[in-house]
Amino acid sequence: MTRLTGSALRLTVLVGENDTWHHRPLYSEIVHRAHRAGLAGASVFRGIEGFGASSLIHTTRLLSLSEDLPVAVVVVDTEERVRAFLPQLDELVTEGLAILDPCEVVRYTGRGQAPGGPGTRGPRGEGPS
Repeated sequence: MTRLTGSALRLTVLVGENDTWHHRPLYSEIVHRAHRAGLAGASVFRGIEGFGASSLIHTTRLLSLSEDLPVAVVVVDTEERVRAFLPQLDELVTEGLAILDPCEVVRYTGRGQAPGGPGTRGPRGEGPS
């Protein structure tokens, strides 16, 4: 896992909630591959409305179209590490959109920080998380 602060690159992958990779949700496969690649972080956000290449609007407001809502997978790490991860997306994403944005990480504290540092727990688990 990367401890990251300063300049970074944000990768946002927009796919459908029902998109799969070998019978597994595509968004989950992307997150797990990003984790195996040692990237600093990845999160999945489920949209409430959107449309893509099909121009069909998917929304939670209409029961009949509440399937296959948009999903955004956001990955952040250094530019070099994110760009090295892109070939895996070529293999996984057959229909979707990948967006790269430069960003700045203000603070990221991963596991393995110094004892007693911010966000650590005491010997019995007490204290902030």
